[in-house]
Amino acid sequence: MSVARRTISTPVILALLLIALALMAVFSGSRPFNQTIIDIFLRVILVVGLYIFIGNSGVISFGHAGFTCLGGYAAAWLTIPPMMKQTLLPGLPDWLMNLQLPFWAGAIFAAVWAAIWAAVFGKILMRLSGIAASIATFAMLAMINTIYSNWESVTAATSSVVGIPIVRSIWPYLIAAILAVFVAWAHSISRAGLALRAARDEPTAAAASGIDAPKERLVAFIISGAVMGMGGALFAHSIGVVTPDTFYLTLTFITLSMLVVGGMGSLSGAVLGVVILSGLIQGLRWLEAGVSIGTTTFAIPNGLQEITLGIVMILILARRPSGIMANSELNWTRSRSEDPGV
Repeated sequence: MSVARRTISTPVILALLLIALALMAVFSGSRPFNQTIIDIFLRVILVVGLYIFIGNSGVISFGHAGFTCLGGYAAAWLTIPPMMKQTLLPGLPDWLMNLQLPFWAGAIFAAVWAAIWAAVFGKILMRLSGIAASIATFAMLAMINTIYSNWESVTAATSSVVGIPIVRSIWPYLIAAILAVFVAWAHSISRAGLALRAARDEPTAAAASGIDAPKERLVAFIISGAVMGMGGALFAHSIGVVTPDTFYLTLTFITLSMLVVGGMGSLSGAVLGVVILSGLIQGLRWLEAGVSIGTTTFAIPNGLQEITLGIVMILILARRPSGIMANSELNWTRSRSEDPGV
C-alpha cells in the first residue's frame, strides 16, 4: 500500500475537526465566538506552516513570523482602496497604488511574495544547520521587522496601516486552514519530505545515499514561507490593520509554543496544539477581562497569559518531551505512525 493511501486519513480527520469547529461557530450565532474560531484557523495555518519546515527538517526557526509580515503587508498593498493608499503609503509604485484586488487574490499573491523571499533567504540560510541556522532565522526576522518599521513611505513605519478590507465570514479561513493541512501532508509524503526527514534522522546515511540536505531544507523553507505568507494576509483581513510588531516576537512565541506542545514531529500535533492552547488563551483572556460572581468581579492580573503558557509548556514537556502527539498521527485505526513526519 502506498504511503499516500496509508496516511490520507490524517488530513481528512483534521479537516473534519476544523469543519466541526466552523459549524459550532455558525450555529452559536455569537460574533465573539465566531472571531475566536477564526483566530484558531489563523493559528492553524501559521503553526502548520512552521511544521512543514521545523517538523520535517528538525531545525528550529525563529524567523517564520517574518513571512507573515511580508504576507500581511502584501495584502495591505493589494487590497486597500487606491485613495487610501495615496495618503497612507505614498511611496508605492503607480501600478500598485492603483491596483485593488479581492482579498482571496491578495492572499494568493501574498503567499507567492513570501515564497520568493523565502527562496532568497533560504538559499543562504539552508546551508546552515542546528543552532547556527536557528540564530540565522532570528536574524532574518529582525531584519524584516527593522525594514518594515522604518520604510515609512511604503509600510507607514511603526504607524498602523488601516483600511484593509475586513473579512468576517468564517469560511475563507476554514478553507485556507484545510488547504494548509493538505499542503503539509502532501509535502510530508513527497520525495522531498521523505528525503528531508531522512537527512534529519540519519544525516550521514542520507548524505551517503546522495540526498542533498540543504536543497531539501530549501524546498520545505519555501513551501512553509508561502503558507505563512497566506496566513499573514488572512490575519490582516481578520483585523483590518497591520503594524510590524503584529508579526514579531509575540506571534513567534505563541506559534512555536503551540507546535512544541502539540508535537513538532506530527501534523496532528500541530493542529491539536493550536486547539488546546487557543482554548487556554481564550479562557485566560476571559479571566483577565473579569468574571462576575454575584456582586464580586474576579479578574486575574494582566500579563498572566504568557506566564501560564510558559508553565503549561514546561509541564507538558516534562511529562511528554516530544509533545502531546509526539511522533504519532491521528488516523482511522488509531495506530502510531511509523514515520514521524507522516
